[in-house]
Amino acid sequence: MAERFAHALVIGKFYPLHSGHSALIRAALRASDRVTVQVLGSSVETIPLDVRAEWVGEEHPTARVVAALDDAPVDFDSDAAWQAHTELIAGLLDAPVDAVFSSDPYGEELARRLGAAWRRVDPGRGFNPVSGTDVRADLAAHWHELSPAARQWLGSRVVVLGAESTGSTTLAEALAAELGTSWVPEYGREHSVVREGGLDAPWRSDEFDLIVDRQIELERRALRTMPTPVLVCDTDVLATALWHERYVGAPAPRLLSRARSHRPVLYVLTGDEIPFVQDGMRDGEHIRHAMQERFRVALAESAVPWIEVRGDVPTRVAAALPAIRTAVAQSSSFALPLEARPWAEQVALEAAARTAG
Repeated sequence: MAERFAHALVIGKFYPLHSGHSALIRAALRASDRVTVQVLGSSVETIPLDVRAEWVGEEHPTARVVAALDDAPVDFDSDAAWQAHTELIAGLLDAPVDAVFSSDPYGEELARRLGAAWRRVDPGRGFNPVSGTDVRADLAAHWHELSPAARQWLGSRVVVLGAESTGSTTLAEALAAELGTSWVPEYGREHSVVREGGLDAPWRSDEFDLIVDRQIELERRALRTMPTPVLVCDTDVLATALWHERYVGAPAPRLLSRARSHRPVLYVLTGDEIPFVQDGMRDGEHIRHAMQERFRVALAESAVPWIEVRGDVPTRVAAALPAIRTAVAQSSSFALPLEARPWAEQVALEAAARTAG
C-alpha cells in the first residue's frame, strides 16, 4: 500500500506558478488527506502575493492556500536564517504536518525542523524540467508551462484603434497572424447589430458600460488560452469611452476611469489617410478626421505608449512590430527574487521590513 500522510506541506514562491509547481502540489494531494500550500514571497518581487495565492487556489481548489511575506535572508548554511524561515512557516500552519513535499534539497532540513517526513518529488526534474528562473528569463519560451490564471495576469495586451474605416480590424488580424497569437474583435460592432432599434435608435449611456464589460470578458478568455504572451485587441475601454462622447454627446468619466485602470502595454492608432469605405454601419467620412484627431488627443493624454501607423497593411505591420516587441519585453520583465540578490541587500531588506512592521 502506498504511504499516506494526514497533513502535507508544500512551500514556494510560485513566481510565477508553472507546471512543475502544480506537479509537486498534485503529488502531495494524491498522497495526503490534507495539503497546505504556503506562498512565500519577498516585498522586492513584482507579482503580488495575493495574486500568486489566487493562481494556486484556482489551479488546486482542494488545497489550503496561505500567503505571507518572507523577507528573511536566504542562507541554507545559516541556523539563524533557518530559524527565521521556519518560525514563519510553522506560524502559518493551522495544524502540525507529517510530511513536506519538495523538489529541492532544502525540503529535507525543513521537514526535520518541523518534525515531518520529507518526500522529494522529481528530484532531477526529468518529468517537469522547468523552474521559475527559466520562466522569468524567457516568458515566451515557457508560456505553455503556465496556468490559465497566470497567463491571464502576465499576458500583454496591444490595442489597435482608430476612427471609422481606418483599417483597425484588418491590422489587428494581420498583427496577430504575424505574432502567432490570438486577437479579440470589437464587441461594440456586434452590439450595434443586436441592440433594440439597431443603428437607428438613439444610444443610451448605459449601453457603453455593457460594451466595456463584454469587451473585457472577451479579453480575459483570450488571455487564458492565447499561444504567446501577447494579445492583440481591436479596440478597448478608452476607444469605447471616446465613442460614448460621439454617440451620447458627452464624456463618460466613469469609462475614462476604467480605461486608466485597464491599460494595455501599447496603443497602435491606424491612420486616416486611406480611402473611406461605407459598409452600412459607419457614420460617414465627414466625421472621420475629427474623430481621428480626438483619438490622437486622448492617446497623448494617456500614460500608455502609442504610435500611429500609415500606408498599406504590410507597411503598417512593419512599423508596429518593433514597438510591440519593445512594449511586450518591458511588460514581461520580473524583479529579481530575494535569494538572487547580494547578501548585503537581503540583510538590509530584512532590517527595513522590521522597521516598517
